[in-house]
Amino acid sequence: MPILIDENTTFIVQGITGREAVNLTRECLDYGKGAKIVGGVTPGRLGRDVHGVPVFDTVAQAVEDHGGPIDGSVVTVPPAFTRDAVFEALDAGIKLIVVVTERIPRFEVAQMVELAQLKGARIIGPNCLGILSPGEAKIGGMGGRAEDARKAFTKGPVGVMSRSGGMTTEMCNTLSAAGLGQSTAVSIGGDAIIGSTYADLMPLFEADRETSAIVIYCEPGGRMEAELATYVVEKKSRLPIIAFMAGRFMDEMPGMRFGHAGTIVEGKADTTADKIARLQRAGISVAERIEDIPGLVKQRLGRAA
Repeated sequence: MPILIDENTTFIVQGITGREAVNLTRECLDYGKGAKIVGGVTPGRLGRDVHGVPVFDTVAQAVEDHGGPIDGSVVTVPPAFTRDAVFEALDAGIKLIVVVTERIPRFEVAQMVELAQLKGARIIGPNCLGILSPGEAKIGGMGGRAEDARKAFTKGPVGVMSRSGGMTTEMCNTLSAAGLGQSTAVSIGGDAIIGSTYADLMPLFEADRETSAIVIYCEPGGRMEAELATYVVEKKSRLPIIAFMAGRFMDEMPGMRFGHAGTIVEGKADTTADKIARLQRAGISVAERIEDIPGLVKQRLGRAA
């Protein structure tokens, strides 16, 4: 079973009339068993449609038109309006919010995450490509066009989490080529503050009996890997985890920033060397190269390479 989304998940696209959102909507509709996009929201565009998806001025209108609760939302609005869009979705009872937008002020992201927690909802992102459950559905732009996503992602027992949206697809493609399908792939976001970390999502994968292993893509900066290591040890996780740590060169270049806003090394604990050591002490295998990941997964699962 996938986590977070499946073929029955209903969702809306906030900012649906924007250029990227129009493409994202088409990609989601074409993938898997056909995403159940029940509406889009862009203020002032009531009555229009995008690829057959009706457009509303507010989330409340979309919920009323649907006639019941809506499971999720993809937020693609500009950063100046993202917090308001997320608050609106939360107030309308939506429990899964994927925030694609990047460059949102940290204070506003913290407010979004706190309100989501108070309302029993979950945020994925910001600055992410969303979620994909192979063969079933995707929410967000992961994998790009449906025909490309079908090649890169295949159904199977490996859960995938990554701070990089593009590397989520790369890792899944590498796994698929080695005959290792994925249960669900989650692009968690590359910003310093995000709604769901590796450790936050682990209980969902733990509860999914069809997930047998986890692959994660890590970067320098932040404390997410330390949190994951602590989770694995304290909870005695049943799932073998294989990690790839990008940006190892940064340890020799103090002050260097690596792509995402979250990759700010503030101390020794944020360096790649320390993170790798911490992960290994927790029993997590660390791949030297992306192409080494499938072999390590098979090794941990006791399969012939």
